Amino acid sequence: MTPRARDAAGFAVACAGAVAGGGAAHAIGFPAPFLTGSATVVTLLALAGAPLHVPGLVRQAAFLVLGIGIGTGVTPEVVSSLAEWPLSLAVLTASLAASLLAGSVLMERMGFDRLSAVLAATPGHLSYVIGYATERGLDVPRIAVVQAMRVLLLTLLVPPLLVLWGEPGDAAVAALPPMSPLSLAALAGLGAAAGLVLLRLRVPAALLLAGMCVSAVGHAADLTPGVLPPWLALSAFALLGTLVGIRFRGVPLRIVQRALAAGLAVTALTCAITVAAMALAVALTGLAPTLLLVAYAPGGVEAMAAMAVQLGLAPAFVAAHHVARLLVLTVIVPAFLARRARS
Repeated sequence: MTPRARDAAGFAVACAGAVAGGGAAHAIGFPAPFLTGSATVVTLLALAGAPLHVPGLVRQAAFLVLGIGIGTGVTPEVVSSLAEWPLSLAVLTASLAASLLAGSVLMERMGFDRLSAVLAATPGHLSYVIGYATERGLDVPRIAVVQAMRVLLLTLLVPPLLVLWGEPGDAAVAALPPMSPLSLAALAGLGAAAGLVLLRLRVPAALLLAGMCVSAVGHAADLTPGVLPPWLALSAFALLGTLVGIRFRGVPLRIVQRALAAGLAVTALTCAITVAAMALAVALTGLAPTLLLVAYAPGGVEAMAAMAVQLGLAPAFVAAHHVARLLVLTVIVPAFLARRARS
């Protein structure tokens, strides 16, 4: 089999797993089914050694579509709440520093060296984490498993927690009409062009950020009203779940078992700090706990922002906080690493 045929077959297997997982989760009424269901099944396939592949162009296209969907949530109510965001972002920044410090100490006690402990405990910014670990010759598979587990656990656990909380979101968001094909094409073209520029500048989540920005401007100005067509939104969610699960591809089961306890421990610690920060932000800003829970959740920006879209929780607010999280981590993670390297 040629490499191209092998990649095509791997993509077909990944898509089949995503569709099966999303369909099953939808059938049992699981929240955000096409995101969580696809992530679950593709993870199991990856651990079982199934040949999985998602082409880079498809991955970037999915991020662009997700970004456009996030931008559709820019409403007058969201814009009017901008004055409250700096305080919420300040609480988020403090929680990130606390999570990184406490998580690093915990990972060291669980057998990681000083630098690997920082990278394993970082609540996001996976591309930087893995790139740095590779350049320094650190234990990349173990770090990657801990990081992938964090994203997977949050992707699976946040929606049920929101439902148990009793506030699954505003159903009115899903009732909005789809945007016109012309509006969608315009946003996709502008988003792709802006995304290419951000990619050259090595900006994290470039296509998602570009799609979100152009869509937010278009919707704030009422030039591109409406939401994504349901078939397109659900396809993007399923692909995102696939990308979460595919991170386990090629990882030996023994490494997964060794990293399991560390991944669960650091995720639990980070979530505890996040919940405390959320409670503080609720008291200071009066914003909804469910909105802040998704905005502060230390999962991937794409996963949490997409989840906000599916659950009807002000996706622009959520995306802004997760993009801010990446920017803050870009500053504090190198500082932590430099300090650990010197000590």
